[in-house]
Amino acid sequence: MNNSVDFKAYLRYSRGESSPQETQAVRQWLAQPANGLLAHYWMSQFAEMLEQEAIASVDPAALERLESRLFRQLGIEKEPSVVPALAPAARFSWPRLAAAAALVLAVAGGGWLWQHEQAPAPRQPAGSYYATAYGETRTVQLPDGSEVKLNSHSTLRYTGNLLSGKAREVWLDGEGYFSIQHLPDNRRFVVHTTAGLNVEVLGTKFTVFRRHAQARVVLLSGKVRVAFADSSQPVILKPGELLERQDAQPQKIVHKAVRVARYAAWKDDKLVFDETPVAEVAAQLSDTYGVKVIVATPALNHRTVTGTFPAKELDTVLQVLEKSFKLTIKRQPNQIVLSE
Repeated sequence: MNNSVDFKAYLRYSRGESSPQETQAVRQWLAQPANGLLAHYWMSQFAEMLEQEAIASVDPAALERLESRLFRQLGIEKEPSVVPALAPAARFSWPRLAAAAALVLAVAGGGWLWQHEQAPAPRQPAGSYYATAYGETRTVQLPDGSEVKLNSHSTLRYTGNLLSGKAREVWLDGEGYFSIQHLPDNRRFVVHTTAGLNVEVLGTKFTVFRRHAQARVVLLSGKVRVAFADSSQPVILKPGELLERQDAQPQKIVHKAVRVARYAAWKDDKLVFDETPVAEVAAQLSDTYGVKVIVATPALNHRTVTGTFPAKELDTVLQVLEKSFKLTIKRQPNQIVLSE
């Protein structure tokens, strides 16, 4: 993702106030399939802002047709819990229509085509979906009794047949913590990612990470089988083990024992670093808070950080890092610079 594109940049773009350079950056961001659900969330936020301006009313049928077109292009069904509810008197208004239209036009102009732009992955049928913004986590209760907690800037989709007797399937982009409910008929639960990495379980707790052309599974309890879309042999994970693979080297699979606390602490609103290189700390801060993090002093990349930090407040994390590890941290608009 282009970290220069945040909600404020999207607002300027939607209102026609962005510069040519920013307009291009936003369109490139919209063209990335992984940003689809977050963009729709931003659209709903923009719509609410415009609703408060109370401009004028429009034909409700026109709004429904436009929204339906948007959802058809995304290949998903509407999920009421994702789009904030609007007051009956304000639901059908020109501002909300304009917000939807802005995104539909961006989709059409930016080439937002899931079928052609997405990395190879199992087909994603229509169903329920959830998304989190930067700095937000969210717990999703699945119909089969399983629970998924989504980390910052992540999306989850699942089919409508979790209780139909078939294999339970969900699709994840970003990072999620899974607590899977065992069913009497021993039906499989499968987590698909765009990395071609599929995690099959019966009843267990684990995390799945998919960002930066990298996929990772960490098992906390139970047992999982990690299968691959290519010819790689499946791998069975035991509790306390990690499996990791890079898109650039799909045949090089890392399978090892780890201390799992740092990989699952985010679900408890904590950041845990365990001799973590500063470069990885920078990447995690960027993923969590949606800001670009620059390591200005190359020597810092060889240093490690150990400690537990509250994840809710970025300023607190930065203050502790600065004082405890003798760093100089400068906050700039949408950017953090780390130096000695």
